[in-house]
Amino acid sequence: MSDLNAGAGDDTDPLKPVLGHEKSWGWFAIFNIWANDIQSLAGYSLVASLFISYGVGGWTAFAALIVAALLVMFLVNLSGAAGERYGIPYPVLARASLGTSGAKLPAVLRAVVAVFWYGVQVYFASTALTLFLHALTGVGNGPVILGMPLLGWVSFLIVWALHIFIFWRGMAWVETFLNIAGPFVYAVMIGLLIVLWVKSDGQLWGAAQTIFANPDATFGTEFKGFVAIVGTMVAYFAAVMINFSDFSRFAKDRRAMVLGNLAGLPFNMVLFSALALLTTAGAAVVYGEAIINPTAIVERTDSVVLSLIAAVTFFAATVGINLVANFIPAVNGIANLAPKKISFRTAGMITSVFALVIGGFWTSFISSFGIAGFVNTLGAMLAPIYGIMIADYYVLRKQKLFRDELYEASGSRYHYGNGWNDAALISFAVAAVFSVATVWVPVLAFLSGYAWICGAILGALFYMVLARRQALAHRAAAAE
Repeated sequence: MSDLNAGAGDDTDPLKPVLGHEKSWGWFAIFNIWANDIQSLAGYSLVASLFISYGVGGWTAFAALIVAALLVMFLVNLSGAAGERYGIPYPVLARASLGTSGAKLPAVLRAVVAVFWYGVQVYFASTALTLFLHALTGVGNGPVILGMPLLGWVSFLIVWALHIFIFWRGMAWVETFLNIAGPFVYAVMIGLLIVLWVKSDGQLWGAAQTIFANPDATFGTEFKGFVAIVGTMVAYFAAVMINFSDFSRFAKDRRAMVLGNLAGLPFNMVLFSALALLTTAGAAVVYGEAIINPTAIVERTDSVVLSLIAAVTFFAATVGINLVANFIPAVNGIANLAPKKISFRTAGMITSVFALVIGGFWTSFISSFGIAGFVNTLGAMLAPIYGIMIADYYVLRKQKLFRDELYEASGSRYHYGNGWNDAALISFAVAAVFSVATVWVPVLAFLSGYAWICGAILGALFYMVLARRQALAHRAAAAE
């Protein structure tokens, strides 16, 4: 393998293939990726906000979340297959369809999304630390600075620094941290649910079915909300679906990957969504408003013990999944820009600096636009890349790759003459413009729930047409 795999690392090269005994993840390791990804505070806030934003009944929202989980499971099995089979990460897999140089574009886009979520998750984790400090010391919030109180800024900077400390110690330690944190999140959420059940005098179950329902709802409005929720949740997982080979390459075999996805996605989505729905409904009954941040609900309970336990648990879970689901793809994408110069730790520091800016301005700028809008926009941008990669791997290449050539800077079949595959780039540009437009252009609003699906399908279709024309042109030129 040549210089495309030559990491400048002061530790390990994040882009090298995982082979032989290094492929050690069983189904439970894959399960834990999804358990912690779904359990995050940002994920809870998104799920809870969907019940409010789309005005559908609890059962409709719940059914939509289950359908979304099954769809995501199917899609990650497709995108993760190449990583499992060849042991390659997402930036390297992207070279097959976009070229050895062109792959930097989708890798950077995925890194941008990862850095965005990294910063947002740092902010959400800091709210848990703020809750902990409130419960432990009774200290006040202090003056508001750039949309966030002083105590919030202190908590945010502490959490941000702690993330740097953790990744500096290595990802093996992070995995242990992640596996311990997961089960405690469910325990605390169940405890919080019990508290709200008691405070609501048993009205919580009925509220979950009706409190977010539109009194003028019809089959049409419920169906529209159903589709919108499915689309938003698919968009929420869009980034992980694209770079799932970053994780599947560690799986022992395909069976471990498929079983891990089957156990991890539907089960965790059902359980977590049910808890989020019931907890949000209970908060609406008890406190008279729908609260989408669980730390704010815990704070309202006036239980010091529950506040301390919840703060530590939510903090641990959010930090763990942030380092695994957001940190890894960000580092891989940034390292892929200059494999010989950017090491694992250098890429990690770049990620942390951008996260400081994004997370710090979450409350004062980004959150004012609504989390669902940002999720759908980011998902719509990445969707065509997913479609192109899947069409290339399954339809054009029949699941056959030449791993060593993926790491060659020039001269391989994946170099496409100048390092860029024009067919893939044109397909991405056209499909991305349309899919993003479905989110923001009013005349296309009726397709907003299908933004990710539209982008993925269009990207795949355009790519297959252009790639085949490109191949025919090359054959004709060769014949002449």
